[in-house]
Amino acid sequence: MTGPSTRQTIGRYWHLATFAVTVFALVFQLYLVASGDSILDSSAVTTARPEQIRRYFSYFTIQANLLVAVSTYLLVRVRRDSQVLRVLRLASLIGITVTGIVAAVALPPSPSYTTGSLVCDRLLHIVVPVLTFVGWVAFGPRGLVARADVLPSLIWPIVWLVATLTLGPVVHWYPYPFINVDRIGYGSALLSCTAIAALFLALATLALWADRRLSRDRATMAG
Repeated sequence: MTGPSTRQTIGRYWHLATFAVTVFALVFQLYLVASGDSILDSSAVTTARPEQIRRYFSYFTIQANLLVAVSTYLLVRVRRDSQVLRVLRLASLIGITVTGIVAAVALPPSPSYTTGSLVCDRLLHIVVPVLTFVGWVAFGPRGLVARADVLPSLIWPIVWLVATLTLGPVVHWYPYPFINVDRIGYGSALLSCTAIAALFLALATLALWADRRLSRDRATMAG
């Protein structure tokens, strides 16, 4: 049986590995975008490079991975409880889980991807979500999900949705087809937003319950 100190050590290395993979994927993808080797969407071939870079940072997937990088770094280096860390950890966990789910259900890799872009796509959409979720379940740390943190953790996705829908008609670009108002209309886009918001809230509530359950189970095993 693995003792608490051993589990904590393994957990730190797991979070460090998650951080390293996430940063590599983000930097490599940004390099590909900046060098013109990555086609994020069909209009990128006629879009100026600065706009392509702006679009890169507009993707929910990129922002979720950035939150994973920040939260895992804080877990490894700071290792103390604070509401900022709890909210970042919960927001990153839910955001990257949604990323994995949506990628598996509705966002297959583009056939126009280069080899480098395909590698980044799989890392950002599959590998990092799996590493983050397994790391949270197996190593915690436990006790970083509180009822008071659920609503603050939803601020980021709500701001992202509002900003995307507000800016979209101005730049005539949307990061994902299921919120592309120009193609599907506001009714369908808002329906997609509602479904995503409900999924976020459900996953945050589930994380709160699971964290408490796992904490009790671990305490029982330790006793």
